[in-house]
Amino acid sequence: MSVETLYALAACALVGIGLYGMIVQPHPLRKLIAFNIMGTGVFVLFGALAKRGAAAGLVADPVPQALLITAIVVAFAATAVTVALLLRLVESTDTASLADEPPAGR
Repeated sequence: MSVETLYALAACALVGIGLYGMIVQPHPLRKLIAFNIMGTGVFVLFGALAKRGAAAGLVADPVPQALLITAIVVAFAATAVTVALLLRLVESTDTASLADEPPAGR
C-alpha cells in the first residue's frame, strides 16, 4: 500500500466521520466541528491526489497547492463567521439551539 493510498483512505475516513457527526449531532457547535472534520478530509484527499500526480513523474503543479491553501483560508473564515453567529444566537436567546416555533410577538 502506497503512502498516497493511505492518505486517500484517511481522507475518506475523515469525510465519513464528519458526515456522521453532521447527521447525528443536534448541537450547532458540534455540527460545526463535524463540518470542519469533513472539510479537512476533503483537503487531505486533494493533497493526496496532487501528490500522486507529482510522484508519477509529472512536473510538480503548483495549482493544487494554491487551491488547497486558498480553501483552508476560506474554511477558516467561514468557521469564524459561523462561530460569531453562534455566539450572537446564544447572546440573544440564552441557548445554542434554535426554537421549534417562531416567537409569537414578532
